Amino acid sequence: MKPLVQISLDLTNIEEALSTAEMAIRAGVDWLEAGTPLLLAEGLHGVKQLRDAFPGIPIVADLKTMDGGYLETEMMAKAGATHVVVMAKAHEETIRMVVKAGEEFGVKVMGDNLACDNMIAGAQMLESLGCDFVIHHIGYDERRGIAARGLRMPSPLDQLREVVESVEIPVQAVGGLSLEQAIKCPEYGAPIVVLGAPLTIDADAFKTASGNLEASLKLICDKIHAYGNLE
Repeated sequence: MKPLVQISLDLTNIEEALSTAEMAIRAGVDWLEAGTPLLLAEGLHGVKQLRDAFPGIPIVADLKTMDGGYLETEMMAKAGATHVVVMAKAHEETIRMVVKAGEEFGVKVMGDNLACDNMIAGAQMLESLGCDFVIHHIGYDERRGIAARGLRMPSPLDQLREVVESVEIPVQAVGGLSLEQAIKCPEYGAPIVVLGAPLTIDADAFKTASGNLEASLKLICDKIHAYGNLE
């Protein structure tokens, strides 16, 4: 798979999300993610507006589904999402229902191993149940809470290579990556580079980060797209 760039629109209003998405596409971003804050604030209407504004761009709906998997997937597919996210910590039947709905409505399923006691086993389980991608994820609260106690903040890079080697499906790393870390993800075998906080979103205010964001995004996209296909 040729490496690509996904921007996480973890924003709380659709106007800012649309503006950020437009800038990201100009910079070379490949996929848009309707982040969880945006879905909570705007729901299906936010996904529909992203689809209307960007008809040819893949849209990931970061539902973090824990139950009601079939219905949630169906609703997001009909709103225009091309990918949905289900949690490894959900019941196996929920994951199976998301996969079933994905097959029926033409949506790809991304399984998220956030908070799994064994991240590698979580990724393998998601693959075995039919997920198309693995999200190797160190959560926002986990990172910040551990750092606040004076301990080393965990990173998805800590086990990324092991997760990649344990599954056959593509992996993406999520969780507070720096610019340098994000660019290196394909070197770990993870072809989908996700840009969110702190690179593009202010992690405290959940708004678009300050500075020359478009130039930074273009730099990242150019470097990621320069990689060859990953086996």
